[in-house]
Formats: sequence, structure tokens, C-alpha cells
Amino acid sequence: MHLDQLPKPVFVSQPAALQEMVRDLSDHAIIAVDTEANSLYAYYERVCLIQFSTPETDYLVDTFAFDDLSSLAPIFANPDIEKIFHAAEYDVLILRREFDFSFARIFDTMVAARILGWESVGLGALLESEFKIRVNKKYQRANWGLRPIPQEMLTYAQVDTHFLIALRNQLKTALKAKGLWHLALEDFNRSCHPNGQQERTPIEQCWRIKGMRDLGPQQLAVLRELCFFRDREAQKVDRPLFKVISNKALIEAATTWPSTLDEVQAVHGISPRQARRIGRGILAAVQRGKKADPPRPQRNARPNGNHLDRIDRLRRWRKNHARNLGVQSDIILPKDILNKIAAENPRSTQSLAGVMSTVPWRYQEYGAEILKQIRATK
Repeated sequence: MHLDQLPKPVFVSQPAALQEMVRDLSDHAIIAVDTEANSLYAYYERVCLIQFSTPETDYLVDTFAFDDLSSLAPIFANPDIEKIFHAAEYDVLILRREFDFSFARIFDTMVAARILGWESVGLGALLESEFKIRVNKKYQRANWGLRPIPQEMLTYAQVDTHFLIALRNQLKTALKAKGLWHLALEDFNRSCHPNGQQERTPIEQCWRIKGMRDLGPQQLAVLRELCFFRDREAQKVDRPLFKVISNKALIEAATTWPSTLDEVQAVHGISPRQARRIGRGILAAVQRGKKADPPRPQRNARPNGNHLDRIDRLRRWRKNHARNLGVQSDIILPKDILNKIAAENPRSTQSLAGVMSTVPWRYQEYGAEILKQIRATK
């Protein structure tokens, strides 16, 4: 199918249209879902568009047009309606954060493709390989906060869900043929409860900047003040942090301590326009940092030798199994579960079953082998 042949989507921006869409979605056992957000263009990231597809209709919901989207909550929480996402984690996190939605019964097409061992699992690659559809990737980083949304962007958004039901059907058939359906169900259930990062404070963001560990104590104090300044400035203009001052520029300023506007402008990554607009704020932050008590960045305690040994043995075991199945290592045992097992050091089947309670299929399939690896360590 050529994209010009796509059916015209229903653009939902009025309460009556929203109610009609909710009634239609509620009558289907399978629907496709996607979101578009403005994270690259705003400090306060928002869901700008929610796309839904049924076998008959594509919907584009303008979230900016509504003060209340709670009528969608029963659909996302209904275990009798399968929601198909591609790479669900981000969508679920932002929908949960902004609208407090909860989720049940997800089918994640990217997760399914990874479990099957497919090399290219991006949606564009899957649409091209399975349906000969080529999608213009230039809108991946578009500003979805624009209103009105250009027609080309609306078509791009429609494509993100239009083919997901057909793709899901092909992937489900392949998973069942390979005996991997129950493993997929386990990961689909995990997709309903992602453990994504909460919003980080400015100081937490500061201590995650690459190069921070190379700074001296007083330089860290300057970096901290620069991070506070950047965060305040980003909130004021509603822009992402990196568009106010880049991390590299922060590190250089924290290292060199510019004392004039010319020196601010000499920092790599700070343009003359930026120097004119926020240069004095940068200089003030540097001066505050030079006088402040050096901070003590929190560092996670390093695991002891026995803990590291358990991690190493589990990783080697996982890697060997993954190689045999032709999949990535985390398909065999997700990273968070591996780390939890290594940390808790279960020595009995009962205790291991508790640690692996969210992955019961993997426990049944691999529990004995995992316990063998654990018991081989201290």
C-alpha cells in the first residue's frame, strides 16, 4: 500500500467526537495505540497526540483540545481489550505520568520482534520488511506541540498505528510457531508496569553528567550552581535543558570558571546569542560555586566480591543461552531480574521463586539452572 492510499483518519478535537471514539474503541477486542510528545522542544514534556486504530478506523486525538481525557482510562485498564504498542515503555510512562492511566493487556510489537531474534526491530524497519511501507523518518524528532499540526505529520502519526494490528497478527503466529508465546506474554505483562525513572531533580541530573567525576571538589560546587541556574532558566522559557546549555558546555564552564562575558562566549557550545542572553547568569552561578562548600555527590555502594561473582556467572550463563537461541541476552533474563537475583542470593527453589515472581515462565524454564549458578558462588 502506498501512503496516499491510507483511509482518511478521524481527527478528534471535540467532546462529541471523543465520546464517539471511546464507544467505538470499547466495542473492539484489539486496538493499536501510539503517542507523540514534545520532549525535544519543552521543559514540561506533554503528550501532544494520541493515536488509536481499529481494523476499520484510525483516530488522532488532539490532547491539547481537552481538559479531561479520563474517559480513555477504562480502555487502557480493561483486560478484555488488547492494546498494541510498538516500544510500549515510553508511551506507558508518559500516559501514566500525565493522565494517571493504568494498563492491562498490552501487546508490544518491538518486544515480540526481539523475542523472535529479528535484527531490525524499529517500527520503520518492520513496516518496510513486512508491508513494503517506507516511512519518512524526518518527523521522528518533530515538534508535536505545533498547532495546527501539518498534514504530513498527521499522516506520519496515522501510519504509526494503522499497520500495528496486522503486524501483531504476524508476530503472534511466529511466536506460537517457535514456542515463545508464553515468554512473550510474560514480557507483555511487564510492559504494563514499567520501572522508568521518575523526574530527576536538578542535582540528580547534575551528578549524571558525563565528565563530572573528573572535576575537583570546588569545580563540582561550580557545576552544581550552573545546573541549578540552567534548570531555572529552562523552566522560565519552557525549553529542554540541553537547548539552554549543553552538558559539555556546563563541564567546560565548571572547569575553566569564566569571569567575563568574552570568556563565557569562548566556552565551546555557547553561542554569542546565548552569551548575550544568559551570560551574566552563568557568571553569577560560577561565582556562587567558587564560594560554596564542595558537595559530596551520592555514589552507590559497590557490590562486594561475592555479589560481583554472582553477577558475572549469571551473565555468562545468560549469554550462552541467548547465543543458542539467537536473541539478545536480556530476552533470557531481564537485567533488573538478574541484578535482583545476584543481590538477594537465593539458595532454595522457594526463595528463587519469590525473587522471580514477576517472570514465572522464566522461573519454570530456567530456575534450576539459575539456582545452580547461584549455589556455585558464596
